[in-house]
Amino acid sequence: SLSWCPTPGCATVSVIARAHEEDVMTVETNKKSVLRLYELLNQGDVESVGDLVAEDYEEHDPLPGQGAGRDGAVDRFSLITQALAPHFTIEDVVAEGDRVVVRWTNAGTHVGEFAGIPPTGRTFTIAGIDVYRVADGLLCEHWHVIDQLAMLGQLGLLPEPAEA
Repeated sequence: SLSWCPTPGCATVSVIARAHEEDVMTVETNKKSVLRLYELLNQGDVESVGDLVAEDYEEHDPLPGQGAGRDGAVDRFSLITQALAPHFTIEDVVAEGDRVVVRWTNAGTHVGEFAGIPPTGRTFTIAGIDVYRVADGLLCEHWHVIDQLAMLGQLGLLPEPAEA
């Protein structure tokens, strides 16, 4: 009840404040869902990743041969964890509405075949930024930018520069 409001506009302010609180709670829930993904990847618990991903998950930069939807996402993360043994350090998290942006550093070791490249056993550290769309606590879409050139160089997969 808003009977305690001393002015006519008070009820409107109260409704707006309540809506803002709900938006903040949703943004915080979205951030928690995304951060949980990185926790699971660091633990190598790919099977639990499926619980965080919507059935119709859309990957905007799929790996070669990656399927669609939740199963494709689980396959993607399984390949990444088995081939690259990643450990993500979260540097920044920014969220607004249904989007969550994560800037991370990934330190890993190339321990399995990845994109047709046999394991090198070399370590790497790369930076990246992921953008997720989240709905009802589930990851629905993903875009990313990663420093693939740095990773290939650290793994010794780039040709040596010609001497001048």
